[in-house]
Amino acid sequence: MSFVVLAMELITGFVLLFILVKIIGKKIIEQITPFTFIAAIVLSELLGNALYDKKIGVEYIIFSMTLWAIMILTVEVFSQKFLLFRKVSEGKPSVLIHNGIINRDQLKKNRMNINQLQSLLRQSETFSIREVAYCYLEANGSISILKKTPKQKVQQEDMQMPPKPVYVPVTLIRDGELLHDELADIGKNLDWLKSELKNQGIDNFGDVFLAEWLEGDGLFAQTIKQVSG
Repeated sequence: MSFVVLAMELITGFVLLFILVKIIGKKIIEQITPFTFIAAIVLSELLGNALYDKKIGVEYIIFSMTLWAIMILTVEVFSQKFLLFRKVSEGKPSVLIHNGIINRDQLKKNRMNINQLQSLLRQSETFSIREVAYCYLEANGSISILKKTPKQKVQQEDMQMPPKPVYVPVTLIRDGELLHDELADIGKNLDWLKSELKNQGIDNFGDVFLAEWLEGDGLFAQTIKQVSG
C-alpha cells in the first residue's frame, strides 16, 4: 500500500467519521446506552480494519461506514417512535437501593455483588451505603445517587461549622460472612459485634447481608431478609 493511497483512505475516513458523528449526534460519543456503546466500537473497527487492509479501497470505507450509520439512525428513529422498541434497545434503569434498602434481586439481575456496588458508590464520592436513599444503575453502567437529606452536600463554611475529623466506613459483615481482619482493624471483638447486632434485633451473622462501622455514627446493618424484599 503506497503512502498516497493510505493518505487518501485516512482523509476519507476522517471526513466520513466527522460527518457521521454530526449526523448521528452526541449519543454515540457519550455512549449512554449499551447499543450506542457497541455501535461506536463497531464503527471504529470498520474504519480501522479498512484502512490497513490492502485489498480494501476507499469505496469500501465509504460503503461500510455509510451503511452502518444508516442502521444506527434507523434504530434511533424507531426508538423515538415506538416505546416497546425503545425498551428493548435502550433498557431502563435498575433500582439498586430503594428508600435506603439494598435491592438484592436487582443486584442479582444485573449480575452484581455488594463489593461492586460499594466500589461504584465510592467512585461517586459516597463511602457509606447508609448515606443513600436511592441508587439507580443506568443503562450505560453508571450509577445515579440520591442521598438522604442529612447527607446531601452542604459546605461547612455555609453553616459556619468548625472542621470535623473524617472517618472511612469499615465493612464488618458481607453476604453473611464475618470479616475478622476488619473487625480487628477497628479494635473491636466478637462480643461487641454480637451486642451491637442484638441491639438491632439480629441474632446471627449469617442473617446479615451488610454491616459496616463508622466512627461517630455507629453500626449500620441490613439483613438478607430486608434486601430480599
